[in-house]
Amino acid sequence: MKNPRDIIKRPIVTEQSSALMEHNKYTFEVDKKANKTEIKQAIETIFGVKVLEVNTLNVKAKPKRYGRFSGYTSVWKKAVVTLSADSKAIEFFEGV
Repeated sequence: MKNPRDIIKRPIVTEQSSALMEHNKYTFEVDKKANKTEIKQAIETIFGVKVLEVNTLNVKAKPKRYGRFSGYTSVWKKAVVTLSADSKAIEFFEGV
């Protein structure tokens, strides 16, 4: 297995992800090649919580312009992790 810190890149903190936190769901940017089993094991290892399910989606590139220059944003993978009811909350998101 890869290093868990290489699989989980960063948490995603938006209004929508903050609303999901009330239902024990947390959102992370993950490695594009990681599968659901690797993501589940990485979250359980890093944060010491019990994961019920992992939903993943590939975020496509969007066209962006800066003046006369145009290009695309990067392609990345998002994971929404659902924790069990008896699991503790992830401390990283407590202040948000």
